[in-house]
Amino acid sequence: MNMNYRLISIFLLLLSLSARSQNPVANPASQVTIGSARFTILTPSLIRMEWNEKAAFEDKASLVFINRNLPVTPFQKKEAGEFLEIKTTHLTLRYKKNAGKFSKDNLKITFTLNGRKVDWVPGLKDSLNLKGTTRTLDQTDGDAKLEDGLLSKSGWTLIDDSNQLLFDGDKDWNWATTRNEGDKQDWYFFGYGHEYKKALYDYTRIAGKIPMPPKYAFGYWWSRYWTYSDTELRGLLNDFTTYNIPIDVLIIDMDWHYTWGLNKDWKRDMMGEPTGWTGYTWNKNLFPEPEEFLTWAHQRGVKTALNLHPASGIAPMEAQYNCFAKAYDFDTTGKKNIPFKIEDKKWAQIYFDSVLHPIEKQGIDFWWLDWQQWLENRNLKGLSNTWWLNYTFFTDKQREGGRPLLFHRWGGLGNHRYQIGFSGDSRSTWASLAYQPYFTATASNVGYGYWSHDIGGHVADNPDPELYLRWIQFGTFSPIFRTHCSKSAFNERRIWKFPEHYKMMLKAYELRYALNPYIYTASHEAFDSGVSICRPMYYDYPESPEAYTAKEQYMFGGDMIVAPITAKADSITHLAGKKVWLPAGQWFDYFSGGLTTGNKFVENKYTLDQVPVFIKAGSIIPMYGNIKNLQKQSDTLVLTVIPGGSGATKLYEDDGNSEEYKDKGYSFTAIRNVVAADGAMVLTISPREGSYKGMSASRSYEIKYPSIYPPASISINGQPATYTYSADRLMATISIPATSCAEQIEVKVIPDAAGKGKEDLLYKAALILSRLSQSTEDMKYETARIDWVANTSDCILALSAIPGMINYHPEQTVALVEKLNKEILPCIQTMKAYPGVDANTLRKITAPLEAGK
Repeated sequence: MNMNYRLISIFLLLLSLSARSQNPVANPASQVTIGSARFTILTPSLIRMEWNEKAAFEDKASLVFINRNLPVTPFQKKEAGEFLEIKTTHLTLRYKKNAGKFSKDNLKITFTLNGRKVDWVPGLKDSLNLKGTTRTLDQTDGDAKLEDGLLSKSGWTLIDDSNQLLFDGDKDWNWATTRNEGDKQDWYFFGYGHEYKKALYDYTRIAGKIPMPPKYAFGYWWSRYWTYSDTELRGLLNDFTTYNIPIDVLIIDMDWHYTWGLNKDWKRDMMGEPTGWTGYTWNKNLFPEPEEFLTWAHQRGVKTALNLHPASGIAPMEAQYNCFAKAYDFDTTGKKNIPFKIEDKKWAQIYFDSVLHPIEKQGIDFWWLDWQQWLENRNLKGLSNTWWLNYTFFTDKQREGGRPLLFHRWGGLGNHRYQIGFSGDSRSTWASLAYQPYFTATASNVGYGYWSHDIGGHVADNPDPELYLRWIQFGTFSPIFRTHCSKSAFNERRIWKFPEHYKMMLKAYELRYALNPYIYTASHEAFDSGVSICRPMYYDYPESPEAYTAKEQYMFGGDMIVAPITAKADSITHLAGKKVWLPAGQWFDYFSGGLTTGNKFVENKYTLDQVPVFIKAGSIIPMYGNIKNLQKQSDTLVLTVIPGGSGATKLYEDDGNSEEYKDKGYSFTAIRNVVAADGAMVLTISPREGSYKGMSASRSYEIKYPSIYPPASISINGQPATYTYSADRLMATISIPATSCAEQIEVKVIPDAAGKGKEDLLYKAALILSRLSQSTEDMKYETARIDWVANTSDCILALSAIPGMINYHPEQTVALVEKLNKEILPCIQTMKAYPGVDANTLRKITAPLEAGK
């Protein structure tokens, strides 16, 4: 048994190493060549099909497909008369030999989808493609036209790679080159049915893994198009400290450099581009000592990036002009711009070495590329400038060492290897916000799982604080959390400038940071599996029609459903309704504290500080406590144990900055919670496996059990222990002091028999308590407004005292929960009948409680 286990482990290791290597030459045993056609069986569901008039087949990597050397897939080959048949466990390919180019008359692939035979032939149109993404959302106000993706309800997708450029194979720096001339076809047939996750996994095996961004990238990014100075940015970052707002990244827009001749009339420079947008020379009026400023920012744990519009090349007034010209042998007598030629390897190497690297050495961590000019390169036909900029900037950082990060637009298939995506200058409207959840999740269909949006929108005529709040809440559950806006007196992104919404906005920021262990683990899962952090519902529920129609929600990692609020709340009650599809099983509403049985749509009302977030019952969500920066290690791991059943997770960790995660520089900690028939729970934290540089030897833990009655007893490793209990989320918390990560920890929780069978009352109480304080405060205000000596109704005061009573006397929680459920409706009626208060005000006060009764 042990020997079998070892053999399986060795096989999986070899499979993993094979998948992560990049060898474009397929194993000959995977290929069938017959005349002018060659078929490469890459997996049981994926076949490369080549036809070349000279039988000159291509083994170089294309810009999209870089690794064809996968383990040999078993297949059967049979020739019968004029036909060739290739059969795997999933596909049957039938080809008429020596019949010319692939066509519907000589090529057919057959597979089974849900018990139904499907025949594919060249030219067959697919109307059921589930789409991918698009280059940009610039100036959009709602939806946009998306490119086709890798997945389809039809069960098949064809990627035509025939005209894609190739890599030349240069080991120092792989570079784009053209294909041999001549008539040819180079197709990849994906026949995965509705096994969407498997299709994405195999795509990343042949097209490259989705790299993990540095850990800091999952923190908050500040960005604004504004003429900031060194002094102003120092003040801004100090304000973040003053207002307790976490931050990891500072983006400095184009005014960091001199913008000679910039004007609103879009006057053109000698390269035909808008004057002043391209620049590489620090504006010393704003940044007299840029290196000192960047050092100061780094000391505060803030990474910095600069905006680039490189289309105008290198202008004569730039500080780097003469150095570049000398290295490139450019004639400077005419004082003309050195044209932008990123497709020229020599030009590109000098560009990085003489222009960008010196700025990076001053302290710049990555670049925000803002290419908005001609899409196709003028000197190399078929080369997308966006795609190639992504490649060169990302791989240049790779060649320097460290974990690369690039911020730019989508360039097409294969660009999943070079992220993060900048979605462009969308309008600041509810329609824009409403589209972005679908857009973000759907991009995972091409592996582009790290879109960063201008949270709050870029262009706004009438700023709406509620819209900004809801956008921030979406940002909490987005791949990247970055606020931004245009240079306008009407736009504001500093949350402390919104006093009525500040606390709610800050709560969203803090939750984002608390969720980082969960998010970072999901990022590694994307690297391993090809399944991005945000993905559509149909990945997990492909045979449920609702998974395709519920486009305003998505899976956030493997355990959460998120359905951002994307419409304005009721003007009186300030409640926003949201309809969410819950798959079969039980789901825990994170903000209300209730368990709901799925396999249906549910529609609830949410206050301004709440978002529909449903977590699979029994899940364990790894979190941080109150942290403000992701570059500082947290000494405490918080484990939130979701009620409703048993569950498990594996916490992933690494150093956050190097590329060692691609080999063995990481660790996993397995965590499992088992719920017995009598409700007793045993949480086991296994010894950590693996290692990485800078790894802490020990840590403390906080185990949180929301929506639970106070336990009868708990024990840690068999020894009696204590816990705290709070009316806030009706939560029990167990604190474990610093413990070696090499030791196993077992936490046993014995429930109080008095609460058995009364869980539904507890879940209702959790929602009511989450809203009771605000309603009570509003009612007291109205009472005082009418008559300053009058007292608020006793029933209201009695209910408002329940949270305090629970905190003081947890042992009374069952009785207090019963009291709350029994008296809430009569109390609401008392509020509604309160004399002297207008009906709309009373509706505002009582509606949140009625929605949770």
